[in-house]
Amino acid sequence: MNRKEIDLHGPLKKFFGFSKFKGLQEDVIRSIVAGDNTFAIMPTGGGKSLCYQLPALMKEGTAIVVSPLIALMKNQVDAIRGISENDGIAHVLNSSLNKTEITRVKTDIENGLTKLLYVAPESLIKEEYVEFLKSQTISFVAIDEAHCISEWGHDFRPEYRNLRNIIKNIDNVPVIGLTATATEKVQEDILKTLGISDANRFKASFNRPNLFYDVRPKTNDIYSDMIRFVRGYQGKSGVIYCLSRKKVEEVAQILQVNGVKAMPYHAGLDAKTRAKHQDMFLMEDTDVIVATIAFGMGIDKPDVRFVIHHDIPKSLESYYQETGRAGRDDGEGYCLAYYSYKDIEKLEKFMSSKPVAEQEIGHALLQEVVGYAETSMSRRKYLLHYFGEEFDEVNGLGADMDDNTRTPKPKVEAGEEVKILLSVVRDSKEKYKAKDIVATLIGKENAMLNSHKTPERPFFGVGKNHKADYWMALIRQTFVVDLLKKEIEQYGVLKMTESGHDFIANPRSFMMTADHTYTHTENVGEGVVNSKAQGGVSDQKLMGILKDLRKKVAKKKGVPPFAIFQDPSLEAMALRYPITIEELSNVHGVGDGKARKFGKDFIAVIEAYVSENDIVRPDDLIVKGTGVKSGLKLYIIQNTDRKLSLEDISKSKGLEMDQLIKEIETIVYSGTKLDISYCIDDILDEDQQEEIMEYFMDSETDDIQAAMDEFDGDYEEEDMRLMRIKFLSEVAN
Repeated sequence: MNRKEIDLHGPLKKFFGFSKFKGLQEDVIRSIVAGDNTFAIMPTGGGKSLCYQLPALMKEGTAIVVSPLIALMKNQVDAIRGISENDGIAHVLNSSLNKTEITRVKTDIENGLTKLLYVAPESLIKEEYVEFLKSQTISFVAIDEAHCISEWGHDFRPEYRNLRNIIKNIDNVPVIGLTATATEKVQEDILKTLGISDANRFKASFNRPNLFYDVRPKTNDIYSDMIRFVRGYQGKSGVIYCLSRKKVEEVAQILQVNGVKAMPYHAGLDAKTRAKHQDMFLMEDTDVIVATIAFGMGIDKPDVRFVIHHDIPKSLESYYQETGRAGRDDGEGYCLAYYSYKDIEKLEKFMSSKPVAEQEIGHALLQEVVGYAETSMSRRKYLLHYFGEEFDEVNGLGADMDDNTRTPKPKVEAGEEVKILLSVVRDSKEKYKAKDIVATLIGKENAMLNSHKTPERPFFGVGKNHKADYWMALIRQTFVVDLLKKEIEQYGVLKMTESGHDFIANPRSFMMTADHTYTHTENVGEGVVNSKAQGGVSDQKLMGILKDLRKKVAKKKGVPPFAIFQDPSLEAMALRYPITIEELSNVHGVGDGKARKFGKDFIAVIEAYVSENDIVRPDDLIVKGTGVKSGLKLYIIQNTDRKLSLEDISKSKGLEMDQLIKEIETIVYSGTKLDISYCIDDILDEDQQEEIMEYFMDSETDDIQAAMDEFDGDYEEEDMRLMRIKFLSEVAN
C-alpha cells in the first residue's frame, strides 16, 4: 500500500478523539507506519509523543519506548491506559517494579496485549530483559529525549550511547529518535550514534509565538520582584526553576510565607512527596511549582502561564525546553529569567572538576547562554538562530514578544568594524574560536595565538580601539545575519560564509546594538548592586536628602557615614520609601538593630518627603522572611559569645571560611554587635589592630580593596575583613 494511502485519520479519531493532526505529526507518523528509520525534532508542546503512540497502536507487536525519567513514563502510561479498557495496553519496565509486577508485564507482552513498553536505558542493559524481548514481536524502538545521546546535548546520559548495539541485539527493527531540542551538532551526533543516517528527517519550527521572553538582572531585590510578578498571575499556574535543591526549598518557603501557593520539587524529596506535589500542581491545589530541572519532562499541563528561571540554566537547550512548559494551549506564556554573570562563574567553577573534554563542551554551551542573556537584539531571533532557524524580526509571528524588541536600545553604525572582523577571521585561516578572534582584534597574546605566530601578523591588534565585549557582541550579531558561522565538527571555530566574503568585497552599512551591561558591585552579605539593577531607579532627590542626613547623624555620633548606613541601603530606601521601623528593617543591609538605632530620623524624613511629593509607594514593600537564615544567625551569635573559633563554627555548619565571614558581615551591617576580638587577638597584635581601627575611623569608605591598597599588602584580606567587623561592632552598633 502506498504510504500516502494509509488512513491515519480514522485511528487518530478512534484512539485519541482528534479530528486533525498538529504540525508535522502526520508526516512523521506516515514514516514510522511505513517502517522507515525516522528522526523528528519537535518543540515542547508540538505533540511528539503522539508520533510514536499512534503507530504503536496501529502496528502488530509491541513498541519499545526508551525514556529517561520514571515520572515521564508513568504519566504517558496513565494517559494511554485512559484511552483503552485494557490496562495492559501500556507498561513500564524499570527499577521501580517488584517481581510480581515484572511477571505481569511479561505475560501481557506475550499475550499480545501490550502495544507500548516504556523502558529506561538502564533496564535495556539487563540480560534477562534483552533475552525476553528477543523472543517477542517488536514493532519498532522509539527513543524519546534523544538529545541525551549526545555529549553536546543538555542532558547527556552515557547509557544512551550504547542503545544502537542493544537494539540490534533485540531485533533489526526501525528506530525512531525524537527530541524537543537539538542544534545541528547534536542532530548529527544522534543520527551517527544510533546508526540511522538514512532516517527520514522532520524538523518543526522552534518558534513559539505566544511566549514572551524577558531577562532581568538578578539583584538583592529578586524576591520582591518575583513576588510582585507572581502575584500578577494569582490563581494561575507557573513553574520556577532553580539549579540547586537548597535554592528550591528557600524560594518555595519565601513564596509560601508571602501568600503564594507554592510547592518544592526536587530529587532530594522522597518519591511519595514528589508525586504528591506534582499531583497538587496538575490538580490546581497549588499554583506554583519551584523545581530543579528534574521537574517538567513529560508534565503535560497546557495552561502554565509563566516560567521563571531563578538561576540561568547551563545551556540554551535546557532554557528552551524549560520555557516550553509555558503556554502549551497556545494561550499566554511569560518566560522570565534572572541573570547575573556571577551565576555563570559558579557554573564554570563547578565544571572545573570534570574531564577536560566535558569542560570544553560545558564552557561552549555556557557562552551561548551568556550571549542570549546579554544580547540586546531580538531574543526570539537569537534563540531560533541557535537552533538553525531563520526568523523575520519584522513580520514573523511573535516578532514583538520580548523585552528587547518592546524597548529597543539605540543602534550604531558598525559596517567598517564588521569588515575588519570578517577580514581577521579570513586572514587567520578560519582556525580560531570567538575568544581567540577577539584576542587577535584587541592585540592580547595567548598560548593559542602564539602557537600559530598570530601576534606577528599585520592584523594583530587592528581592533584595539574597541573593548573585548564590543567585538564579542558584534560576532554574535554577525552569526545571526549569516556573515559568520560555527564549524560543526570543531564546535565554536568561526568560519566564513558566502555572505561574509561578499561583505568584505562589497562593504555596506551594518547597524549594531550594544549588549546589555550588568553591573557587578562587590559588597558584604549577598552582594549589592546599583539602583537601576534593583528593578527600578532610585529617587535621586531623596537620595541627596538621605546622604545629608547620614552625614549629620555620623557627625553627631562621631563615626564615618558608612557606619550608619551603606550607600546601597540608602538607594533601596530611595527606591522603596519605607515609613515605619518594620519596613526599614526589611531594607537590604539594615536589619532590626540598625533600624531601631538610627531609623527614627530617616523614616521621619522619608515620610515627610512622600507626603510633600504625593509619592505612590510600592504596594508589596515588605517581603516576609522565612526564618531560614535566622537559625544560622542565632548559631553564629551564640557561638561567638561562647568564643568558639571561627574554624569550628564554619565546619559545624558546612561553610567555607569566606561564606562564614560574609554571614558575620551581614549580621554586623544589620546592626547586631558581635565580639570577635578573641579571634583577631590570635592573628594581629595591639598596634596592628589600632592602626587598622584608626584607618576605618578616618576613611570615607569601608571598601576592603581601598584598605588593602592603603596598607600596601601588609595585611591579608581575611584579616582586614575581620577588623572591619570589629570596627563596625564597636563603633556603629
